[in-house]
Amino acid sequence: MADLEVYKNLSPEKVERCMSVMQSGTQMIKLKRGTKGLVRLFYLDEHRTRLRWRPSRKSEKAKILIDSIYKVTEGRQSEIFHRQAEGNFDPSCCFTIYHGNHMESLDLITSNPEEARTWITGLKYLMAGISDEDSLAKRQRTHDQWVKQTFEEADKNGDGLLNIEEIHQLMHKLNVNLPRRKVRQMFQEADTDENQGTLTFEEFCVFYKMMSLRRDLYLLLLSYSDKKDHLTVEELAQFLKVEQKMTNVTTDYCIDVIRKFEVSEENKAKNVLGIEGFTNFMRSPACDIFNPLHHEVYQDMDQPLCHYYIASSHNTYLTGDQLLSQSKVDMYARVLQEGCRCVEVDCWDGPDGEPVVHHGYTLTSKILFRDVVETINKHAFVKNEFPVILSIENHCSVQQQRKIAQYLKGIFRDKLDLSSVDTGETKQLPSPQSLKGKILVKGKKLPYHLGDDAEEGEVSDEDSADEIEDECKFKFHYNNGTTEHQVESFIRKKLESLLKESQIRDKEDPDSFTVRALLKATHEGLNAHLKQHPDVKESGKKTHGRSLMTNFGKHKKTTKSRSKSYSADEEEDAQQNPGKETGQLYRLGRRRKTMKLCRELSDLVVYTNSVAAQDIVDDGTTGNVLSFSETRAHQVVQQKSEQFMTYNQKQLTRIYPSAYRIDSSNFNPLPYWNAGCQLVALNYQSEGRMMQLNRAKFKTNGNCGYVLKPQQMCKGTFNPFSGDPLPANPKKQFILKVISGQQLPKPPDSMFGDRGEIIDPFVEVEIIGLPVDCCKDQTRVVDDNGFNPVWEETLTFTVHMPEIALVRFLVWDHDPIGRDFVGQRTVTFSSLVPGYRHVYLEGLTEASIFVHITINEIYGKWSPLILNPSYTILHFLGATKNRQLQGLKGLFNKNPRHSSSENSSHYVRKRSIGDRILRRTASAPAKGRKKSKMGFQEMVEVKDSVSEAARDQDGVLRRTARSLQARPVSMPVDRSLLGALSLPVSETAKDTEGKESSLVQI
Repeated sequence: MADLEVYKNLSPEKVERCMSVMQSGTQMIKLKRGTKGLVRLFYLDEHRTRLRWRPSRKSEKAKILIDSIYKVTEGRQSEIFHRQAEGNFDPSCCFTIYHGNHMESLDLITSNPEEARTWITGLKYLMAGISDEDSLAKRQRTHDQWVKQTFEEADKNGDGLLNIEEIHQLMHKLNVNLPRRKVRQMFQEADTDENQGTLTFEEFCVFYKMMSLRRDLYLLLLSYSDKKDHLTVEELAQFLKVEQKMTNVTTDYCIDVIRKFEVSEENKAKNVLGIEGFTNFMRSPACDIFNPLHHEVYQDMDQPLCHYYIASSHNTYLTGDQLLSQSKVDMYARVLQEGCRCVEVDCWDGPDGEPVVHHGYTLTSKILFRDVVETINKHAFVKNEFPVILSIENHCSVQQQRKIAQYLKGIFRDKLDLSSVDTGETKQLPSPQSLKGKILVKGKKLPYHLGDDAEEGEVSDEDSADEIEDECKFKFHYNNGTTEHQVESFIRKKLESLLKESQIRDKEDPDSFTVRALLKATHEGLNAHLKQHPDVKESGKKTHGRSLMTNFGKHKKTTKSRSKSYSADEEEDAQQNPGKETGQLYRLGRRRKTMKLCRELSDLVVYTNSVAAQDIVDDGTTGNVLSFSETRAHQVVQQKSEQFMTYNQKQLTRIYPSAYRIDSSNFNPLPYWNAGCQLVALNYQSEGRMMQLNRAKFKTNGNCGYVLKPQQMCKGTFNPFSGDPLPANPKKQFILKVISGQQLPKPPDSMFGDRGEIIDPFVEVEIIGLPVDCCKDQTRVVDDNGFNPVWEETLTFTVHMPEIALVRFLVWDHDPIGRDFVGQRTVTFSSLVPGYRHVYLEGLTEASIFVHITINEIYGKWSPLILNPSYTILHFLGATKNRQLQGLKGLFNKNPRHSSSENSSHYVRKRSIGDRILRRTASAPAKGRKKSKMGFQEMVEVKDSVSEAARDQDGVLRRTARSLQARPVSMPVDRSLLGALSLPVSETAKDTEGKESSLVQI
């Protein structure tokens, strides 16, 4: 954002001139891929928060939030301009707005250069105004904008006034279920001007404050003010010390709180805090659930790199799926500024001797390697100076490898020079502190037995797509029967239809759909397409379409794995059947492929030498980075978790998504974090549960991309699957009182659309960490109230390793057929602060839940049973260990690449709507009835024990009988179904988490 600094100091006259033009609207041409361009009227809304246009089929969705704009570029710089507008438009009339998580581009052309300059200046001024806004200012701005927007949307006739009927309609939209008499009374109290019967915006603000008066906060204020309607400085100090557990509370601090948050000038003069000021303070960032001190780097940054979790991205350049999406250099800028510290660059030979970056064997677009390096160089250290790891996946010829090395050295310059880095003790990796401002190249290194004079040599070639059979990779052969465009068009339509189908699900799903199902459907559809066009097969050569998708999704047959010697014949067999495994860590890969590597590129790799498991030699060297796909890493974690943790105390490990995740879905990172893996790489372009966990984990410690692992993971070892992994350590007792909710919206994607009724919310709280800590609990349902529901319920949890635990707050709307996802917020356990706190739901402007937090230390083996209701007697009967042993039997499946850490190896059938309704409802709590909490095992698969206990769609271990009892009376399922229905053993339903879950027999 450094280039925005100049726009902060624009003269007021120039700013107003720009704003006036933008709010009046300007006709511009909107370029789109595959079209000539559309003429639209673009304008800035009156709050200066959204860019809108008309006409548009998207209606209300035709808008871009100013907050979501990443950058504005002048001229014809975007890909669409390069493809369509070259030579047709004056560059001074062209500009591009990049926005959103996927760096979408809005490419615009004005009728003259002056209009373009006005829009570019105005947009950059608005971006500069919010770039360094503190959290309090942002919270106040978004609140003010929300109130104003709410008023305008309620004003149906646009006269700037609201009558009583419009107020009633607004109450319904805000999920407020108040008696009409009470609403009319507040309306009359707020209506104080001469124009009786309507509310102006100022009067509406008064009405809204009356309506928003919080009984819970008012009672809290009375309890500390000796039943007065305000707090004195001394009473405020007492509240902060006793309830909020703040230390060093001074008189000056309390006076500052009153000055910032009190509304009444009279109260300010008396140095007292009234209910409005107290409400403002309690809803401010000062009383957020996240520890404000953790917005800055607070951890020890002088330990070796291997002692930190490092925020890592997979296929960083992609904006969407792994088959057809666009590659953009701006994705590197986005993820680096989000805090990611390890980015991936897939390098391939390009035309004219220029290496390119794209996803191999696919139709993703290509970008120049040089542009990628320049972007990384520009944005690597804008937000923080801790080191960036460049994960190079090298597929280039020696000639283009030399070009890669040339660009790295020429552009990064002294950022690559690690000669002065202090490594501290011998045989240790350097620390993040000592590597500040440095870029580490992760890649292959020439073997040491080659002399220094060797210009090139053979190294092993690990391709992240190796787990996909060669026949499934895209082969570019064409004949007169088909073209790349035809095949791309067909696959794109198939992919889009499957994506749409997958969206009929809960927002909590970690995977958008089953990848193997997508491959199978795409393969079958393409074959049908080819049968309808027999001319495609006229040539004796393979056509592009045939070779493109032949066997895409085909399951190779495998025989029973042999556990004894690993002969040459078996090695060949392993290459043909890569699903086989011998059970040994160093033989998890298939037979080695090799490639030529040049000395120049090898010499740039210092502390991050990329190796495969079979290349590991315990010779005391440091600087190896072991790379695993999720499927192979899953086997190691389950079979040798303690040895894996010991390895990760001295070296780095990178885990990346399976190549079969062509939808760019993300695996569950939790098992790998629990084993001490540092570089757990996720697809940052894919929003969902897994990225939310990742974002929460790395938000702490100043969002610098480095989070210190627990001391127990850095020295010594323990079994993460154990029922009591750290018996000598105190545990944390987490007592959470869920008090109330505020302005909870209707679910955006309700199963039957917007049915108009007010939501029935309940809160679910989930602990995510070691398997023994994973559990969840939920409140009762509050009927017909999303504006200010009150639960007043206490949930209690025991956490064995709080340093790695996450706490996830979810709000659901209960209805007769199950539940709909409203919103979530995930926070690291170590960043929770005690006292009365607001939990703001991620991505929602005003929605929050109000809680009280108490954290105690507890000791003793039996404390979980006593203090944590989720700890069932199964733990003490050895069920956890039994499940672990059952999991070990399947470590080396015949086809392990088809499973992942959160998936079982069973085939997943497509569920009918009846199955979905039945499954969704099993976890919905009965209205007015508290639902007991059960143990939750996120990592450990339950297979043979389903008759004893069944895991529901959320992964919660629940006794079957209790699940049935918990169904609401209104559940429209025939009782005869409950006794007769039993899912076959070979089939398992995809749960609402999107997982291939364990069997549930109903």
